[in-house]
Amino acid sequence: MKSEPDVFSLDDLAAKPAQTEHWDGVRSHQAKKVMQSMRVGDRAFFYHSNAKPPGIVGIVEVVREAYPDHTQFDRASQYYDAGSKAESPRWFMVDVRLVRRLARQIPLEELKSHGASASAPLADMALIKHGRLSVQPVTPAQWDFVLALEEGDGGA
Repeated sequence: MKSEPDVFSLDDLAAKPAQTEHWDGVRSHQAKKVMQSMRVGDRAFFYHSNAKPPGIVGIVEVVREAYPDHTQFDRASQYYDAGSKAESPRWFMVDVRLVRRLARQIPLEELKSHGASASAPLADMALIKHGRLSVQPVTPAQWDFVLALEEGDGGA
């Protein structure tokens, strides 16, 4: 799950009551489908995009499954969607809770280095193949590899 730290950072999530907040403002149908597939207890990486450097900084857990994103109905919101109707909303959000900060940020460049060839462990990771998507799936093998990178063993 990607967010620009000047919009909503891991520190912002940590400061919320119970370190829990809704993940709103997703306006990609592909990302929406990923969120709609999330279940309570699923975990996700918290990724700071548009940062120097961009990278994975923490882990969050889904505590409420997809429900209509209220910002689509708010005319004052940058995420307002005039075509969305309460009886048939277009956009959804989930609630997430901070599980933990990573021991170190795992920068995008490091992740890309493990996806550089077709046989590389992260070659098929959505973050590398479709970097602009704000909510992306991660396979169990990719999850384990990234967590191994956190410990500094190169994913071995």
